[in-house]
Amino acid sequence: MISNRPRRNRVSHSLRDLVQENSVSANDLIAPLFVIEGSNQKVPVASMPGQFRFSIDLLVQKVRELEALGIKCVSLFPALDDSLKDSKGTESYNPRGLFPRAISAVKEACPNMLVMSDVALDPYSSDGHDGIVDSKTGEILNDQTLDILAMMAITQANAGSDIIGPSDMMDGRVGYIRKALDEEGFSNTNIMSYTAKYASSFYGPFRDALDSAPKSGDKKTYQMNFANKREALREVELDENEGADILMVKPGLAYLDVLAAIREKSNLPLAVYNVSGEYAMVKAAAEKGWIDGEAVMMESLMAFKRAGADMILTYFAEEAATLIK
Repeated sequence: MISNRPRRNRVSHSLRDLVQENSVSANDLIAPLFVIEGSNQKVPVASMPGQFRFSIDLLVQKVRELEALGIKCVSLFPALDDSLKDSKGTESYNPRGLFPRAISAVKEACPNMLVMSDVALDPYSSDGHDGIVDSKTGEILNDQTLDILAMMAITQANAGSDIIGPSDMMDGRVGYIRKALDEEGFSNTNIMSYTAKYASSFYGPFRDALDSAPKSGDKKTYQMNFANKREALREVELDENEGADILMVKPGLAYLDVLAAIREKSNLPLAVYNVSGEYAMVKAAAEKGWIDGEAVMMESLMAFKRAGADMILTYFAEEAATLIK
């Protein structure tokens, strides 16, 4: 006779809901959005079906729609004309530049929407790297980059950014940015550090959206080796000590073990970035009819929560929030 029957907890939809261990809500989702110059511009990203580059006026309209779905945070990324890029990314701290204007417009229109802003040189750099490139050796110069990252963070905070997101993976940048923000009176501005950002092949569509691929070399001297997990735990300790408020793992689906390991080590809120390549793969397979796109989307988001994420940056945010609602 069988006395232990786990299937008893699966016999009906209501019972399955009652014993469910994890859930995904709109509160968990952060929507990444791309912004461009101009007006009434909505330019499709070819490698990311359903995603667009928005001019500021239409960006604000989109944020209002996301807010109505219950999404509490958007993460903004600027797509700049090449004429504005140089080797030191000076446009990144221009207070009248596209990005600060976009941040301010969103906060003015939707004051309760949290705005997260990206801190890295690659959208502004003629070299396409997250830091300053030594013109002679090709080395990414860590300490010289920190000053620019700090100026960028202050510019974004002045524009109204609630959460600064250093995605550059320069050593010491969290502490450097925290000190700079505090000295400028932004002690309440949050830092969500890209703590474990791997040198991944899943970023291709994102780089298409921003035209930010490296012009030479790669990013493996500063982004992490995807073979390593213990290294991520070292980055966690450093970021916590330097004053990070939220930690992040990027990419997501291929790094659930890293996400779970960080959840075990740290009590800080933990984010995961469901990146462009992961999004594009699901969309492409769904368009072919090979998978149920909505079902795979929700299963993937649940996997992030099960592994320990408190919040998920995902291009599925609007679609998932609509489905949940």
